[in-house]
Amino acid sequence: MRKIVISSLCALSLGVASFNPAIAAKLSGTECLAPAGAGGGWDFTCRVPAAQMMQKLNLIDGSMKVVNMSGSGGGKAFSHVVTTRNTDEKLIVAASAATATRLAQKVYGDYEADDVRWVGALGMDYGVIVVAKDSAYKTLDDLVNQFKSNPRRAAIVGGSSVGGWDHIKALLIAKEAGIKNLRSINYIPFDNGGKAMLEVISGRAAAFTGDSSEVIGQLKAGKVRVLAVLSDKRIPALGDAKTAKEQGYDVVGGNWRAFYAPAGISDASYNNWVSAVKSVAMSPEWSDLREKNGLAEFTSFGSDFDGFVRNQIANVAAISKELGVTK
Repeated sequence: MRKIVISSLCALSLGVASFNPAIAAKLSGTECLAPAGAGGGWDFTCRVPAAQMMQKLNLIDGSMKVVNMSGSGGGKAFSHVVTTRNTDEKLIVAASAATATRLAQKVYGDYEADDVRWVGALGMDYGVIVVAKDSAYKTLDDLVNQFKSNPRRAAIVGGSSVGGWDHIKALLIAKEAGIKNLRSINYIPFDNGGKAMLEVISGRAAAFTGDSSEVIGQLKAGKVRVLAVLSDKRIPALGDAKTAKEQGYDVVGGNWRAFYAPAGISDASYNNWVSAVKSVAMSPEWSDLREKNGLAEFTSFGSDFDGFVRNQIANVAAISKELGVTK
């Protein structure tokens, strides 16, 4: 069996500069922009490690405002930052592997990695395949067999655009299962994972492809069941959910959780944001919250993270072409 891994999306051991939590001057009136609606991974990234943890750890002065701006798979927010907030030193924006995927596939038009400054990552959100609690699909094999026999009857939904990271995760499973026509997989995109999951809970879709942190709430509420986790080992926050590897599908893929800032801010402000994200990432408080929300450990900051993102974009462009989601 050939292992299918988006290596740049998986937990990596990256060299980072020695940790120095010192922040030259605490920022006040800060804002975190979540490029999607409430309930998804970007919203979580702004509200928990940014707004909640930075205030709790006294890294910012006062509270942080969180603004949701959905549209174009994060493209509306990216454009807003570049064209309107390019020098706003009090702004950070939630980012993830999905951001790099869309830049790689030119979903954001002519915008590139150079148009923002990449601050840092503080967790890895492994992919999941989820169904409603009472779904007829009891195992990953059940769902894959439906893909093979009549894929139109098994709509799978996610919070990314066609060809985006959530879509790619489903295609990787299908490819590992030997399905040749990946375009036959019936994927329906939504603006964010929260909306997509409601389609599964309501019975309008067969399965949800998303990230671990997006399903914790509905899993605890007993409304969904995790068919597979796309990680090397099980994730405690997801209970007894099996990995895809345990079920014979050697697919691993994670979605890093991170931040970028406007390109036109000063080096001093950029370094302040890098230090703040480092401080959160290294704190025991965040470690506890990260694990409770199903995120694995993963850190990268400043120039190291910038290089990681650029490598990610190049790799995703090649993978997207191989999977037939871009030309």
